Amino acid sequence: MLANLSELQKEISTSCAEFAQKRLKPIRSEYDEREEFPLELLKEFAQMGFFGISLPEKYGGLGGCITELSLAIEELSKVDSGLSLPVATSALGAIPIMLYANDKQRDKWLPSIASGEKLAAFALSEPQAGSDATAQKTTARKEGNSYILNGVKHFCSSGNISDIYVVFASTDPKKGARGISAFVVEKGTPGFKFGKKEKKLGIKGNPTTELYFENCIVPAENLLFNEGFGLFVLQETFDYSRPGVAAQAIGIAEGALSETIPYLKQRQQFGQSIASFQAIGHEIAEIYTRVESARSFLYDITTNMDKDFKPAFDKAIENKTTLREELKKISRKRWTKYSAMIKYLASETAFHTAEKCVNLCGGIGYSREFPVEKFMRDAKITEIYEGTNHIQKNEIAAQVLKEY
Repeated sequence: MLANLSELQKEISTSCAEFAQKRLKPIRSEYDEREEFPLELLKEFAQMGFFGISLPEKYGGLGGCITELSLAIEELSKVDSGLSLPVATSALGAIPIMLYANDKQRDKWLPSIASGEKLAAFALSEPQAGSDATAQKTTARKEGNSYILNGVKHFCSSGNISDIYVVFASTDPKKGARGISAFVVEKGTPGFKFGKKEKKLGIKGNPTTELYFENCIVPAENLLFNEGFGLFVLQETFDYSRPGVAAQAIGIAEGALSETIPYLKQRQQFGQSIASFQAIGHEIAEIYTRVESARSFLYDITTNMDKDFKPAFDKAIENKTTLREELKKISRKRWTKYSAMIKYLASETAFHTAEKCVNLCGGIGYSREFPVEKFMRDAKITEIYEGTNHIQKNEIAAQVLKEY
């Protein structure tokens, strides 16, 4: 468990919790039913400074890091993980820019992301490239000072409400995995358009859309780092972004418990509250312990991540180098195993907790008039995006076997 919060961390947690209760809670059911996102929320998120939480003050951010971002996502997700998802998806889109962009590119994109003027997003998945990210069919052909992109991305969270997209494409299909590169593509670029919006089980307030690239002309200066480094960009992004999914999952679990426990205490059966039955108490003890254990593990990981991430970013700004270069000077440590572990643990905990809460509440738990079933539906996606939990287990096992 994260103890001794800094003043910034306390301020972020408090402001996110208050905003979620006052602004998101009254509208969460409506927009879940409508499967729409209220665009005015983006301006409100920006006014609250939510989009700049993990970005340095140089770019207009709050100067926080992975821990502060996780605290924000957790608090917002306690109330609604769909409506609050743009805060997380914009951070996901910003992380590869933070890691691999040069000084000029950072100056170009990060201030507008931090201010909320433009939302970032992450475009990896394709119809034939999901868990197998190396099977990219989207191509990028170099022509003069531009790249010509052709292909389709799907399952892009916050897809049509975002503005800046980190897109993965093959610059040399003959090289396979070593031929994948990462680009920044901006909304309005000729040849870039949106496809269908997905109808989903959960997080229905957030638009998940297809992206189409048809002879899309992207300036060569929008290439992140070098050609062929796309998989490095991808993996290191997930190293630092998966704790955000874990924070979302933990927030969902806590949200389900916050609705369930008061109900169990006031609901009377056989002349006593449901919560007073020993069997029910044991269920609560089990799931609460799981949630607190996952939360403790999450902030242990993020606190240690930040010890390198923040000073490395300060050095990158000072030296006008990439954050990736400065991180490698400080430490050769990779966070792949730990990010996979907490993403796997927290997401399994979230769905298990929400499902148990539905069962504990009985018939009302199954009704859409009571929010617990929504928490269960929303929890499921945390086991899927940014790598399914089968992929997380593969990565954990590979690292553990390598260590031994």
